[in-house]
Amino acid sequence: MTIPPIALTAPVGPADAPLVVLGPSLGTSTIVWESVVPLLSGRFRVVCWDLPGHGAARPATEAFEVGDLADAVAAAVGEPFLYAGVSLGGATGLELLLRHPDLVPRAAIVCASPRFADARTWTDRAAQVRAQGTPVLVSASAARWFDSVARIPVLSGRLLHALSDADDESYALCCEALSRWDVSDRLGAIAAPVLAVAGVHDPVSPPAHAEAIAAGVADGLAVVVAEASHLAPAEQPAAVAEQLIRHFERIAR
Repeated sequence: MTIPPIALTAPVGPADAPLVVLGPSLGTSTIVWESVVPLLSGRFRVVCWDLPGHGAARPATEAFEVGDLADAVAAAVGEPFLYAGVSLGGATGLELLLRHPDLVPRAAIVCASPRFADARTWTDRAAQVRAQGTPVLVSASAARWFDSVARIPVLSGRLLHALSDADDESYALCCEALSRWDVSDRLGAIAAPVLAVAGVHDPVSPPAHAEAIAAGVADGLAVVVAEASHLAPAEQPAAVAEQLIRHFERIAR
């Protein structure tokens, strides 16, 4: 088993509060959640994590699976936690619920899918990044990630810089992990309550994908966030935080 390198932020919030772990989208870093963290940290102890070769995490040197990312998060956190993740971070959340149900009693899967695109899309993107680097993805990613760059001009710029700064090989390995990942036929094994959140204009993981997740698990609810695309926590932090608080406080009480 490969345990890919990830990095955790220091906890923010009351030391005795329930722990919430927030996971990133491919190509971003913990800053995708930075506008949400202050809205959660009055009620929860909040930790974010970075993908291999992104943000503060060391680059990956060998192939890994999405399930391996879940194992890395579980090992790094080392205690029970509530979880929310965006895109690849959401896929990691589904794997956490399947592989570590004793650690994660409730999760929110944000702007994610039971399966992302087709395998060729991901292997082609991996090859492109190995040949040209992650900066080649900036323009297309901006179109996918944001409903309106003008709504969050500074944060959207920082997120796109994070993409440019990501380690090329680590990004490619994440793409290849996604090319092999599909939990469509395993959702029924997830017993924990799941909130599936979609941005109304998300072209990557549209609302129908959130509905598929919610319908596929034993106890699921799908919600749609207005005026948001694939990075809803960055574009609509208050709306996302409201949904997370409502979902997590049901178990935190």
